[in-house]
Amino acid sequence: MRKISNKIKVIAFDADDTLWVNETYFRDAEHQFAKLLSKYETENKIDQELFRIEIKNLGQYGYGIKGFILSMVECALELSNYQVKQKTIEAILTIGKEMLAKPIELLDGVEEVLHSLQGKYKLIVATKGDLLDQERKLEKSNLLKYFHHIEVMSDKKEKDYQKLIQHLDIHASELLMIGNSLKSDVLPLVAIGASAFHIPFHTTWAHEEVSKVSQSKFKYETVSNIKQVLSYL
Repeated sequence: MRKISNKIKVIAFDADDTLWVNETYFRDAEHQFAKLLSKYETENKIDQELFRIEIKNLGQYGYGIKGFILSMVECALELSNYQVKQKTIEAILTIGKEMLAKPIELLDGVEEVLHSLQGKYKLIVATKGDLLDQERKLEKSNLLKYFHHIEVMSDKKEKDYQKLIQHLDIHASELLMIGNSLKSDVLPLVAIGASAFHIPFHTTWAHEEVSKVSQSKFKYETVSNIKQVLSYL
């Protein structure tokens, strides 16, 4: 087992699907959406069109449930040739509101790990998404007491992490990131000289998937449960 550098001063945690369940709710919502529009297209085609529209809208709406709701509405209009009924639009909005109201389901071992690391390192959250929604989830999670800083990022590319490192006034080698997405939480960090742990979640949004070639270029640790991180520190 390779021990993580003793230079680490700050440990950053992704939020969705690292601290608590999130992507599962999007898969459920996509299924409900496809049922609402089943008279217009097959579920597979609806999924493809919704994904296309989501990606097209990322630059305007960013990440999160609110952008997802707007993309569902746009998709419904397009697939129905603008004939979709008002009640269907209302049902789409209800899907989104139900997602926003979901309880926070912490993943196994999260609080145990945060409690163990608190005081030894500066702990922060570095996550994407809608600011209001992420603040709500953090509040409901009862985890705020463990974190020194919360950073809700518009994106998670190398330049975004470099800005975070500058804000924290540390060197890249002093940062460890823990997250479920190779594309957002691992590869950009390793590329700029930080350390990273990959904790795969059982479902991943297609936009976050990366090729095996991209993965093979970088060195990082993969664990199946966040509690395993402790043995590396």
